[in-house]
Amino acid sequence: MANKVELGNTGISIHPVGLGANKIGYENEETNTEYGGKIITQAMNQGLNFIDTAFMYGHGLSEEIIGKTLKENGFRNDAVLATKGSHRYEGGQMVHDNTPSFLYKAMDDSLKRLQTDVIDLFYIHFPDDDTPKYEAVGALQRMREAGKIRAIGVSNFSMDQLKEANQDGYLDVVQGNYNLLERSAEKDLFPYLLENGISFVPYFPFASGLLAGKYTKDTILSDRQKKRPQFQDETYLRNVEKVEYLHKIADKHGVAPAHVVLAYYLTLDPVDAVIPGARNREQVTDNLKAVEVNLTADDIQLIENVFPVQA
Repeated sequence: MANKVELGNTGISIHPVGLGANKIGYENEETNTEYGGKIITQAMNQGLNFIDTAFMYGHGLSEEIIGKTLKENGFRNDAVLATKGSHRYEGGQMVHDNTPSFLYKAMDDSLKRLQTDVIDLFYIHFPDDDTPKYEAVGALQRMREAGKIRAIGVSNFSMDQLKEANQDGYLDVVQGNYNLLERSAEKDLFPYLLENGISFVPYFPFASGLLAGKYTKDTILSDRQKKRPQFQDETYLRNVEKVEYLHKIADKHGVAPAHVVLAYYLTLDPVDAVIPGARNREQVTDNLKAVEVNLTADDIQLIENVFPVQA
């Protein structure tokens, strides 16, 4: 079992492999709560304590399942809960709202669904178009001072928005799109995060499964997949060839390419944790193999040569 690590400079201790709970609220079955509860229970029993959710994951259902499971099993004190808010309905449409008044409401609603008195990490899920970002983060700081949250995060913010949001130095964590095929964050974002003591949590770590080694040049792609840039024509074939190098490293370590990818992310300075999802209990246990992979300097160099940072 991996040693716990500190999430940035928050004083919060987490397992470096967390659980992305976006799928838990999406099972269209009557057994949804049981299904999600079993995944959460498996994670906690395995020592995985960092659970990442959001209102938008099933419109509160993921949060409800997590809250119910943790309370019924006495796990709350051992869990580190991260959730996100910014979405609300307006005229039948989903819009983003970062106003302090809305964030206060979103926070209180999440607290109720999670059945807890404090949320360990609360993110602004997406920026809106109008609210000054320092005002939005300032509202979260007041929630922290009131004891409702322990750490402050933002997700999907541009560099300019991030700098504005952090003008008072309140930010602890940034969550954003990052993987071996999309490394642009390393150019400007990572240096800023390191300079300001902010932790980075990547999402889309496997680039829709490409980096997990699920595809070959002969795989028949769906129309939906074909619309994604990394799956198109020659780009797709080049990506599959690159992933062959991950297979070679994985074979050497006796694991799967997905474990190599997660292990690599954990070698990056701003990254304290990864949050792969899981559709069942077996996947929870499988994800934990990533912390057992000790990549060599040659492994890391090969990965960075094959998947260079884009110019």
